[in-house]
Amino acid sequence: MFERFTKSARAVVKGAVEHAERGGATAVTEEHLLLALLDREESRAAGALRTLCPSDRRPSLAADLADARRRAGLSRADAEALADLGIDVGAIVARVEETHGAGALAGDRRDTGRRSGRRPFSREAKNILEKSLRMALARKDREIGDEHILLALTSTGGVVAEVLADHGVSYASVDTTLSGAPTG
Repeated sequence: MFERFTKSARAVVKGAVEHAERGGATAVTEEHLLLALLDREESRAAGALRTLCPSDRRPSLAADLADARRRAGLSRADAEALADLGIDVGAIVARVEETHGAGALAGDRRDTGRRSGRRPFSREAKNILEKSLRMALARKDREIGDEHILLALTSTGGVVAEVLADHGVSYASVDTTLSGAPTG
């Protein structure tokens, strides 16, 4: 499948691996794919992100991702459902971090030793890449571009899609922006 990726999409995948390595993560996740997309400057996805989430709003987006990571990747909807059952996720996170340190629920087992070979992709990250292929095929595009990765991230649900949507980056807004129609 990787041979069908454009140069820009390949750069996103490589960038995601670099983000995972820098962060000491044992696997490449959806979050790493988003961070790599945010690093891009000259691509279709970069243009859409620049339009929908200007650079002055990016720190807020990154902070929301970090907050979700602290909650062990639970989406806000998950936290609200648990709250309806009388479970306060914020209190649990605080208690765990009090005992085990900040970020204890981040879900990333940190890489403490040297690794040989490549970082594996999480099941969710693989699903995003597979969905980007399906998006490209549905649009009758010959190659998978970074815009297909962005569309897949926004359409899959979960924490990354939720954080993007909170910042005005939804499947519909990305699709509209990519097609050149006015957003609103």
